[in-house]
Amino acid sequence: MTRATGCGMATSGHHNQNYVLALEEPEARLLGRDPGTPVTVRVRRTDALSVVIRTWDNEDEILEAVKGVLPQAPQCIAKGPGFTVHSYVEGVPLSSICGNGKPLDTLVIHALAVLLAQMAQVRRSTLPALPSCWPSNDTDSQAFLRTLAHFADRQIRRSNWAAFGGLFAALGIPEDALTRLAERTPVMARRPYSLLHADLHRDNVIVSYGGSLPLICVDWELATYGDPLHDLATHLVRMHYPDHQWSEVIGAWEEAMRRIRPAAVNGLTKDLQHYVDFERAQSVFPDVMRAAQSLEQAYSQKNLDEATAEVERALRAAARPLGLRSLPGPKEIERALFRWLTSRGVRDAQVVVWIPDRRLPLPDDFGEQAVLEALSVEGAAPASRVFKGTAHLNTVVRVPRVPYPVVVRRRLPDVTRREPHFLSEHAVLRSIEEAKVAVNAPKVLALGETCPNDHFAIHTYMGPEDIDRLPSHPVHGLLPQEADGLVDQLCALAQVDYRQLDPTAGEPGFYGWLKEQLVRLVDGLPRKTQQLARQLGLPDAGRLRQILSRQEVSHRESSLLHGDLNPWNLVRRDDSAGLTIIDWEMALIGDPLYDLVRHMHLTPTRPEIRDRMFRLWERNLPPEYTRDWQKDWQVYRRLEVVRSAYIDLDRIVTGASLDAPNVRRAVASYAVTLAVANGALGLPVRATANPYLARTLV
Repeated sequence: MTRATGCGMATSGHHNQNYVLALEEPEARLLGRDPGTPVTVRVRRTDALSVVIRTWDNEDEILEAVKGVLPQAPQCIAKGPGFTVHSYVEGVPLSSICGNGKPLDTLVIHALAVLLAQMAQVRRSTLPALPSCWPSNDTDSQAFLRTLAHFADRQIRRSNWAAFGGLFAALGIPEDALTRLAERTPVMARRPYSLLHADLHRDNVIVSYGGSLPLICVDWELATYGDPLHDLATHLVRMHYPDHQWSEVIGAWEEAMRRIRPAAVNGLTKDLQHYVDFERAQSVFPDVMRAAQSLEQAYSQKNLDEATAEVERALRAAARPLGLRSLPGPKEIERALFRWLTSRGVRDAQVVVWIPDRRLPLPDDFGEQAVLEALSVEGAAPASRVFKGTAHLNTVVRVPRVPYPVVVRRRLPDVTRREPHFLSEHAVLRSIEEAKVAVNAPKVLALGETCPNDHFAIHTYMGPEDIDRLPSHPVHGLLPQEADGLVDQLCALAQVDYRQLDPTAGEPGFYGWLKEQLVRLVDGLPRKTQQLARQLGLPDAGRLRQILSRQEVSHRESSLLHGDLNPWNLVRRDDSAGLTIIDWEMALIGDPLYDLVRHMHLTPTRPEIRDRMFRLWERNLPPEYTRDWQKDWQVYRRLEVVRSAYIDLDRIVTGASLDAPNVRRAVASYAVTLAVANGALGLPVRATANPYLARTLV
């Protein structure tokens, strides 16, 4: 065969390379065609990402099944290893006449609707055998959508997770996003299954040169068998219709389908959105991977900007159906893509220099080259080694010639922290290390920037020896020996000389200072949060100051405090050395009773464990650190409950940090938090407040 003159150029799709060729005499005779007959040779691309759901492996079998109903569709006339030869469809792609986003003529919309409806006339007996896991009931819409979600997880997400999992984790997309979507599949109306094209977009619609068959479907390799609403949904999304044409397309489809198979339109109005949601949810995986891969092939700042915009669009489209409640901004997306490219060795996307923070000299066993190597492999870490918190992205890596794993800890851009931090985390960790106290904390190895305002720190990793195994946290509360070990470490913090961290700290009045910090926080909340707080009966900043000023606590000697001892900042060790305490960014100087009580507020603590911790804490510390704790601990407890009522409400309103596990758990029980906070403030539920509002916030 030779390339045909005037028969079109070679085209490249996501899955196949298509060549339009003219048959020479030997091939024409072999295939029973006239010499010079144009054909399309489809060659499967071996370099293509696996980013589609496939029900059947052989497109030729699908084409054989549809030819009785849609004779204008291409036919497979020969096949071999990695290629097929199809009859050539005369015409031009719809995309070349009317590109994505442009409105289509009403006649074209109705012709497309008829094409989709005609597929219902293809008998199942003519189709290839379905996978064994396919729903046995040919009208079960819920089972079909659930099956699609599982297929998407297996064929798209899992097959690419080794290469892209770390990138998805950095973007806040969890590993189980599609399986959880499958679990949430609602009950839907029953509709008879039929053949579905499942990929009918403008490139796959040929506008023929003849007038009798104006539109022809090509590229049937993703065809499937199931609920016809799925075909309508994929068509709506992938055709990129303007918003105002959606109702017209849906109406045309309903009209065409009623004539051919009326039962297929059952529950159309109610159920279509479920399939549209699924299409947008699963599309985030191929869209992100294609954007990243496009940068591998041609990297430039312009291409990085375009890829960032595409990833942001895909994330926003998938956010609601996948339950992604805290989306990264453009800066965070761009940096995640750049780190992924760096780890792939992409030219011009290498970390060739980093700016060290001279406040922290490097240790002898972790020099500048080790820092550079850690940054170079950061983007290649699998999802199991990437942990996204409320303000930091933490990535566990191994560095050549360094005998221990380390954590690259990056400050997330565009994160609004309501709770202030007062000490530098690196200075706190160095002080603990230099004091040689019995506190299991990471060592800080390096501090710097890779580009302006892209700050990072490198710490020793304190998780399991097998870094691919997820760390374990006491999310359901401490075991007795863990409670003892944590108290011992909190007591040991009193031995750290905090004056090198803050020479002015340690003066009387810690509770008053803490109270004022909370009042300032409430006063600085966004207007929308403050309005909702008032609706829920929470006082404004001035009234809150008056209420909290009714109580005081005794003065106790100050010590270094962790400040945020939630379960995810406590890591269980493989050995018997107890818990490791991580994430010291909220450390402060103050009353040691506060650290213990805040931990009990943030972590489920049974009464017997609470009493055990108080007794051991009182026994381990000198009296000047513990005096009058029995009367004062409830004051701190009430203060923390009130703080949570405002902080968690703001997270619900703004969506900030909702992908962090400690935040998810806190907002899930907000109705209880609000009731306890009102009680702690001595405020009744306002009669004018909506009694259902708090219960419907999450």
